[in-house]
Amino acid sequence: MMKKITFALMLAAVFASTTAFAADEVKPAAQTFEYKYKTPKLNKAQIDALLAKPADVLFIDLRRPDELTKIGGLPVYLSIQTDDLEKSLAYIPKDRNVATISNHAGRAGKAGDFLSTKGFKVVGAIGVQNYEEDGGKLTKIAIPPPRATAPAQK
Repeated sequence: MMKKITFALMLAAVFASTTAFAADEVKPAAQTFEYKYKTPKLNKAQIDALLAKPADVLFIDLRRPDELTKIGGLPVYLSIQTDDLEKSLAYIPKDRNVATISNHAGRAGKAGDFLSTKGFKVVGAIGVQNYEEDGGKLTKIAIPPPRATAPAQK
């Protein structure tokens, strides 16, 4: 009886180790991001054309400050985080074309769709990491040094 239990445990251990090994060898396919917005996702050539005429378009970067400093961004932009977009509408001119920016254009597409419903002329959504992968050059954004505080007046 003891031999049967030992054999069964050994068999289970061998089976478990071979299935674990096989699981390590077969890696699941990388999940791809499905873009699902009405705002067109811009490619590198379209982004470069917009960057060539910065006076013709307002770039709105929706990423958090830590994303801007880690990844970098485009050389000209207005920084409005996604959660603040609706309350910042008064600061966005309706007479200019608008391009929205995020890492892979997900937030940018969603924001572009929202801005379009509010009457803004949205020309497209930009994913800066996609742009960089396609050979585009991002501007590295340095964290500014802390400001010196003025001595207290008596």
